[in-house]
Amino acid sequence: MKTIKAIFSDKGLRNRIFFVIGILVITRFLAVIPIPGVDTSNLAQFLSGNGFLGLLNIFAGGGIASFSIVMLGVGPYITGSIIMQLTTVLSPRLKEMYQEEGDAGRRRFVQYGRLLTLPLAVVQGFALITLLERQSVIPHLATPLLLSNILIVTAGTMLMMWLGEQINEHGIGNGVSLIIFAGIVSALPQHLGQFFLTFDVSQIPMIVGLLVLSLVVIAGVVYVTEAERPVPITYSRQSRLGSSGGLNNSTYLPLRLNQAGVVPIIFAISILLFPQLIGQLLATSSQDTLRSIAQAVNNALANKWIYGGIYFFLVVSFTYFYTAVMFDPERTAENLQKNGAFIPGFRPGAITADYLGYVLGRITFFGAVFLGLVAVLPVAVQGLTGLTAVQVGGTSLLIVISVVLDLIKKIDAQLSMREY
Repeated sequence: MKTIKAIFSDKGLRNRIFFVIGILVITRFLAVIPIPGVDTSNLAQFLSGNGFLGLLNIFAGGGIASFSIVMLGVGPYITGSIIMQLTTVLSPRLKEMYQEEGDAGRRRFVQYGRLLTLPLAVVQGFALITLLERQSVIPHLATPLLLSNILIVTAGTMLMMWLGEQINEHGIGNGVSLIIFAGIVSALPQHLGQFFLTFDVSQIPMIVGLLVLSLVVIAGVVYVTEAERPVPITYSRQSRLGSSGGLNNSTYLPLRLNQAGVVPIIFAISILLFPQLIGQLLATSSQDTLRSIAQAVNNALANKWIYGGIYFFLVVSFTYFYTAVMFDPERTAENLQKNGAFIPGFRPGAITADYLGYVLGRITFFGAVFLGLVAVLPVAVQGLTGLTAVQVGGTSLLIVISVVLDLIKKIDAQLSMREY
């Protein structure tokens, strides 16, 4: 209560929080404005049994369920950001822009991601509308109506991207993450309503077990997200006469157990959705070869254990990849050397970089495996119990917890800054 009182007693911080709430209300309002000429009841029935579109609906903030004008949500923007992150490995110029050119370089890098969002939104909008049309979920659309719908959903994506960036600039927290968070949380009342409608007394032991498992997972996610490995650092002190004056200011470099946060989950889902989308589109192809290939892909991904194995592998791989992008041991060792700092027992330069890379690799292994297990846990539970209600629970849980922890940290930082 003391913290809440401090938040609302500060006018600047209070305005930022109300600004975020206002933007999120606008996004939820946009998510329920349907595109004209669509039978939403038929669409809801199709979505209820389709895990692929259920995952996609997370990033759309529930927009697909109502076939809204923002049905793609921030999905194309996330995909564009992923592509830009991947190109830093292939392009030294982009890597230099992202890591070494400061704020100006990062702004240009983000701008390229924005420009890439536009064609991705057009392609994803066309693919999704075509998929729903071929599955007879929506009626056949004439070319003018199809083009106008693609234009609407593309404009909706660009608007959602802009709203997210307004949160970054004038609010508090990460705008895109908060929009996804709002979409997940807004679906809770509907899920609870469905649960009580289909409640069976015989399922009470299983439900209690799932609640206990959920609490354990929440505690584990918080613990792993906050865990860090302190690497001791000592700074050299120079005397006034220029001679070495002993040692001073021993501190430590915090290496987080999960440097990548929830980003690997988002990366993995985005990559995993691509073959599913292609498979769904080609399943009704007139060519036998394409149709058989699409059927084989759909059947393989419909198997919970194959799907879970691929999902787990992608999460672990992207955790290592994104950690390598976000933390460069060589650059960190160079910065330590420039500031007259060193790790006791290791010479500055290449040896320090090797040691940091060794430590980071070891702790990232545990963080990556934990993320992968939590991500595939709902798939495993569904395969063992047959309960479809937990199909996207693990992914949603990870995103919600990570966003809440990040928001709490940023609010605490704002309070500390104003206090000092």
